[in-house]
Amino acid sequence: MDGGPLTVHRSRFTNGDCLLNEIERLFHTYHEPLVRYLVRRLGDRDWAEEIAQETFVRALRQEQIVSERAWLFAVATNLVRDEARKDARRRRHLELLREQVRAEEAVEPEPTSLERAQEAAMARRALECLSERDREALLMREEGLDYQEIASALELSIGSVGTTLARARRRLVEAMDELTRAQQRREKVSARGGGNHAS
Repeated sequence: MDGGPLTVHRSRFTNGDCLLNEIERLFHTYHEPLVRYLVRRLGDRDWAEEIAQETFVRALRQEQIVSERAWLFAVATNLVRDEARKDARRRRHLELLREQVRAEEAVEPEPTSLERAQEAAMARRALECLSERDREALLMREEGLDYQEIASALELSIGSVGTTLARARRRLVEAMDELTRAQQRREKVSARGGGNHAS
């Protein structure tokens, strides 16, 4: 959606209507992909919405924004990092609550829903195995950011973005393979234990 580097100057905001129109345009253009990125990053829709809202509030305060999409993703990423540093306990607590809710909701799920949920959980665990920078680069690329925007958002050189993405993809595949093997080992052990009980 971001057709290249754009500059938003505060001088364009000479009256309240212009400011509202510009912020509304930013919101309608970038809110959905930004929230999707944050949900993937945080695993929590409400928290993602909160971070996205704060990102747009900060955009209101900016005199100028060069490359809107990269700026918004960079600010959102930094807010996530700040929040994680300030409140690691909150993240652990939210994860426990999510797991509890999932366990309560998964009374009798359809097999396909259960499989999808397990695959999604495994993908999230595999993503968590990546370094923070690799994970962020991969998720930003998934949201359609180009190399220039990723470089700007993560403060990398453009040349290192390709290397970072290749490494992230390789490590993600390795993590998924390892998690799959671990799951298969658990299933074998469980099947053997179940067979012994039946005897």
